[in-house]
This record gives sequence, C-alpha cells and structure tokens, in this order.
Amino acid sequence: MSRLSRRSFLVTGIAAGAAAGMPALANADPEPAPESAASLASRGLRADPFTLGVASGDPDSDGFVIWTRLAPQPLAEDGLGGMPAGSFTVHWQVYGDEAGRRVLRRGVAQATGEWGYSVHVEVDGLASDRDHWYRFKVGPYVSPMGRARTAPHPLSYGSGLAMAFVSCAQYEHGYFTAYRRLAEDRPDLVLHLGDYQYEYRRDTYTIPGGNVRHHEGPETETLAGYRQRHAQYKADPDLQAAHAAAPWLVVWDDHELDNNWADEVPENPEIPQPNFLARREAAFRAYYENMPLRRRSVPRGIDMQLYRRIRWGALATFHMLDTRQYRSDQGCGDGYRDCPAALDPARSITGEAQERWLLDGFHHSRAQWDILGQQVFFAQRDNNAGPAKVTSQDAWDGYVASRQRITQGWVDAGVRNPVVLTGDVHAHWAGDLKLDYDDPTTRTVGSELVATSITTGGDGKDSDPQSQPFLKINPHLKFYNNQRGYVLTRIERELLTADFKVLPQVQQGGAQAHVKATFVVEDGVPGVQQTYLRPLDLSASRTSRAADADLIQEVVDLETRRP
Repeated sequence: MSRLSRRSFLVTGIAAGAAAGMPALANADPEPAPESAASLASRGLRADPFTLGVASGDPDSDGFVIWTRLAPQPLAEDGLGGMPAGSFTVHWQVYGDEAGRRVLRRGVAQATGEWGYSVHVEVDGLASDRDHWYRFKVGPYVSPMGRARTAPHPLSYGSGLAMAFVSCAQYEHGYFTAYRRLAEDRPDLVLHLGDYQYEYRRDTYTIPGGNVRHHEGPETETLAGYRQRHAQYKADPDLQAAHAAAPWLVVWDDHELDNNWADEVPENPEIPQPNFLARREAAFRAYYENMPLRRRSVPRGIDMQLYRRIRWGALATFHMLDTRQYRSDQGCGDGYRDCPAALDPARSITGEAQERWLLDGFHHSRAQWDILGQQVFFAQRDNNAGPAKVTSQDAWDGYVASRQRITQGWVDAGVRNPVVLTGDVHAHWAGDLKLDYDDPTTRTVGSELVATSITTGGDGKDSDPQSQPFLKINPHLKFYNNQRGYVLTRIERELLTADFKVLPQVQQGGAQAHVKATFVVEDGVPGVQQTYLRPLDLSASRTSRAADADLIQEVVDLETRRP
C-alpha cells in the first residue's frame, strides 16, 4: 500500500489518498505544481512534515484562519522540527463536503524558518453558518483533514451554537483524553482559555506518585525551546483531534511564558532575570507560530495583540481578554492573602486601553449573549470564614477595583446576558456575579462558568459540592468539582446550557467522559441554575467527611502547588 492510502484522517476517518480534491492542486493555474518527492528529498525533506496536525480559528461569517506547521522531526532541539533550510510551497484547499470533492477555495502559502515553518491562511468568501473542511499538501505529502465552521450572518441568530471551553493541559500530569472526548462531541467552536503548554523542565512540576509523561528539553526560555515544547504538545494525537474537530479561539494565561508573570515582571522579580523581556518575545513569537491566529496577532517585539472580539451572528459576542500582558504586578505575592493593595483603584488586571475597549464593546453590543473568554477567577472567593478576606492575588480578587469597573460597565451598558468563562484553577466551578459580594442579598448581575484542567493536577477526585466550604463562605458560588475535563455548552436565544464534563482518570489514557453537573442561564435572568448533579462516587465519599480546613487547603494546593 502507498504511504497516503495507509494514513487515515483525524476526526473525519477518510484516507488521505482517497480524496479526489488534492490532485487538482497540480493543475490550479497560476499556482505552481507541487514539488515531486525526489525534488523535496534533494532539498532535505524526506518524511511527512504534517506531524503536528492542522487547526482553524477566529471564525467570522464568511471565513476563518487555517493553520499547519511543517515538522518532520517535531522534537528537534533547534525548534525547527527537522525542516531543512529554505522556503517550501504549501498548497491548501477548503471544501464544502467532508469527502473533499467540492473545492470552494484553494491557494498556496510559503512556509519558512523565520516563522517556524508555520502557515496561517485567512480564508474568506465562504457561506455563513456552514461546516467546511480543509487540508494542506507539500509535494506528495497530504495533511489530515480539519473541520471548520463559519459564523452566522451578523443579523442572524443561526441554529444555535455548541461551544466547548478548556484550559490547563500539563503534558506530564496525564494523557490528553479530554481533548479526544471533546472532539467526539463535535462542537462548533472551542475556546482555550490559557495554559496550553507548560514551561517547566522534566520532573520540576510533579504530582503525587510521579508524572506519567515527561517534557523534552530544559525550561522554555528561548525561541528554540518554546518551539520544541509547542511541538511536543501539538504532536499529541488527542490534541490534534480536538484542533481538527472545530475552529478555536485561543488566549494565553501564564504558563505559555512563565508562571504568574505580570506584564514585564517575571514570577520571581527578586531574582535577577535580565533576559526576561527576550524570553517574553520568544514565547509570544512561538505562541503565534503555533496557534490558528489571524495576522492582526502577529507579535511585534515583546508585544502581541491578543484581546479581540469575535461575533457569532446576532446570537453571541465573544470578548477574548488578555489578563497577563497589561496587568499590574500582584500586590502581595501570588497566593491567598489578605492584601490591602488588592483594593487600590490604580491597579488593573487588563490595563487601561483594554478596559476601555471592553467597556466600549459592551455599549455597542446588540448580541443576545455577551461572553468574556478570559483566564483567572472573576468572582470573589474568600477562603476565610472570619472577618479577614483571604483571596487569591493572582485572580480578579487581587484587582478589586478593576473587576468593579468592568462589572458596573456591563450593568450600565444594559448588556442583556453577561457570562464570564474562566480557566486556570484546575477545578470546575459555577457561580453568580455581583456588584457587592459582601452582601449576598444584593442582585445578581451576571454568571461565571469555570472549566477544570485537561490534565493539570493529575486524576483528582469526585466530591460533593455542598461539602466544599468555599461555597458556604461565598454563597454566590454554586458548584465545585475536582476532576479533570471540560465544559460543553449549548447556546440558544432563550437559554445557555452548560454540561460540566469530567473523566475519572487522566493518569491512564482512554477514560470515558460523563456529565457531573448541568447548569443553565436563562435569557434575561442573570445567574446560574443547576438542573442536574450526578451522585457522588462512593469511592470518593471520604471527601465529603473531610474537615473544612482540609477541603479549603485542597483548593489552595490545587491552584498554587508549584515547583
């Protein structure tokens, strides 16, 4: 059998050599004909360069960006994936059918070492509110097939939106089975809210019992190092399946650069790090190279435009935030503190320009749902039952005035249905948003849904949400679960439904996902309402009998355990 007929596509399940669409590329005038295998071999490319899969992202009503990166040897230490020097012509096609017979758009792009041999193609002119499929070709080598979807027309609500959101995938802590289960759900859109990859060298950030996989290379500090680390993650077949299943909206958190960094300040500013800005520039460049982002996000030195607004017709507007690049440094360190600096109105987690952009977006929005895709916990989470207020200074609790201005901003703008989506904390949470968290009788003005990690922290365990003292101390918080997984939502005009999906284990691969809890947000009724809760796994029943102090410490450890 030929190489192409042996290879099957992710998600679609059809063989690369079986589709009639790709050979037409050779006859597409004025496109150059694909190079022969012999010609590529003479230039040093002798193996399949599509080891990192494909991806799409940032959809609008007539298109999206499609991505791939050439890397026949993805773990090469120089970060260039074993690609020989020079420029390589990559042919691409977009189809109107899953079999790849109806070509809608085609073209070529150049992959060069300057950008890590990545390709970002912005495709437009497509029909709105439709599934499309795409793939790439270099010489005789054909990529897997990916699925993308265009948004509805700006004046149309479309047929509803299946949207999943995820965060925190530490490669060493487990297998990416949750990504595979997400792909099998076939969402229309995926939001990744940060910690796509982790920067640590092998066996630095460990879980009890030891890590089940290992990072290649040293801690990521150089462009070559970040490229290699992204390639190691991208080579995972479960992650590739999730990318191939749907377009993604991505934003970073801290581990794409350095744990708990803030603007130009590293995690440990007391330790001289004269190369930190060079490290930031390298991390940003590698992030762009490895994500399905449009050209508006091409980094410029140490800066990268990542906050942006994506409209899903008249149904939803996604305000994708960057709470790292512009934030004031944490006021009292990164952990749980009773910190006076948290109240300083001069401090911001978004920076002034992004805050103005967000508030302006609220005032101009006519969407049924305004959704903030962002990184760190938004609602207040006090872990002290007494008079002291002890909160996480790395989250919005460390920037109280900043949170207040934004919350008041959507109230003043009359935003119809504000929903905040969050990652970072390695556990599922759901809660109501308030203007005054210290008075639980005040009205609810929004909803927050928080996704657990894909793997970070290892397997975790099932628990009874009502036994978690955080929910007793903070009555606006309604749900907690410490297992790995993701959140799958269904957004319609009258209702947003969120299924909190979990896996019983990730330290071994292949687990099935199930729904732990379901919450809904009704149109015009701010706040979350629980409609389903799976009974507690009896094997985890000891958790419900643990002392409050132990359960509080469980949450703190889950979020703050670091090298």
